[in-house]
Amino acid sequence: MLLRADLNVPLRSSAGGATEVDDDFRVRAALPTIEWLVDHGAKVTACSHLGRPRGEPDPRFAMEPVRQRLAELAPGVELMENLRFDPGEEANDPGFVARLIEGQDLYVDDAFGSAHRAHASIVGPPAKLPSAAGRLLEREVEALGGLLDHPARPFVAVLGGAKVSDKLGLLQSLLERADVLLVGGGMCFTFLAALGHDIGDSLVEPDQEDACRQLLDSGRRVVVPTDVVALAPGGTIASGRGGSGKTRTVGRTIPAGWKGVDIGPGTAAEFADEIRPAGTVLWNGPMGVAEDDRFAAGTRAVAEAVAGCRGYTVVGGGDSASALAHLGLADRVDHLSTGGGAALELLERGDLPGLAALRAAPNAPGRGS
Repeated sequence: MLLRADLNVPLRSSAGGATEVDDDFRVRAALPTIEWLVDHGAKVTACSHLGRPRGEPDPRFAMEPVRQRLAELAPGVELMENLRFDPGEEANDPGFVARLIEGQDLYVDDAFGSAHRAHASIVGPPAKLPSAAGRLLEREVEALGGLLDHPARPFVAVLGGAKVSDKLGLLQSLLERADVLLVGGGMCFTFLAALGHDIGDSLVEPDQEDACRQLLDSGRRVVVPTDVVALAPGGTIASGRGGSGKTRTVGRTIPAGWKGVDIGPGTAAEFADEIRPAGTVLWNGPMGVAEDDRFAAGTRAVAEAVAGCRGYTVVGGGDSASALAHLGLADRVDHLSTGGGAALELLERGDLPGLAALRAAPNAPGRGS
């Protein structure tokens, strides 16, 4: 059994200088599928990418630390070397697909986080082998698909992150489905600029201002911050408490030279008031530069509101998931997605290359086998 998993995990250097897995969330997320396959007699060979080695071997991205952690959690399961050490992976090269499936009888795709990539290990094996979705991929599609088809009302979507351009398609898609869009993070400053406010030295995409203006003028509820936390000129941002510079809360107009770095307390309270009574919540992206403790309050307020919501809650994106885990709230949401980009693309387009490949597999329903 060839299992395409998403084991693209963060690594760290240990005290002794060895490299080890820093967060095994994605390894543990693959266990339900692995255990089911092993319990049913399969000899499982897993494969995954790790980082961005650019099509050639790179010791920084070797799978050995992941292999060691997988061996601890699922003894007997083999793990191939990093798929992206071969340029054929990202190029979807037929020769690489042939080498990948050699000696394998069946294929299972459980790598939801990579299902939006038309790479060899995702779309190649289903064309050659009887194939199926793993339990993680199935659960992701059911959870996210439910947001598209029949969300309980009101449906509140909370979007953060740096750039409007990265999420414009998702914003436009959710505008047709959600009852309210709450916009925070770095992208909110392009919305504020579109409203005519001075935003100082905050992150902005001038070429996206017209798109933001169209969203704001759509007649749908698009809520942008009424106050923000700003960092003084010359201030620095760092993880934890290492940053410097004065900060203050301002309204929608940010003084020259100052930089918006988080939603303000008033906006955080407003967002929380929208989230708590919701029937469905989707949250993707931090509300500020949350790695700096001074600018994590907005993200924390949203995380706590999502955890306290009695409706159906879905959180997608690594930064949002990390915030929940850091606050000890990860077990208080209904679905924590393992795939940021894949989740966004599925919500935006309703399909992914990996899902289409499985539907076209030789054993797929309706294909005569």
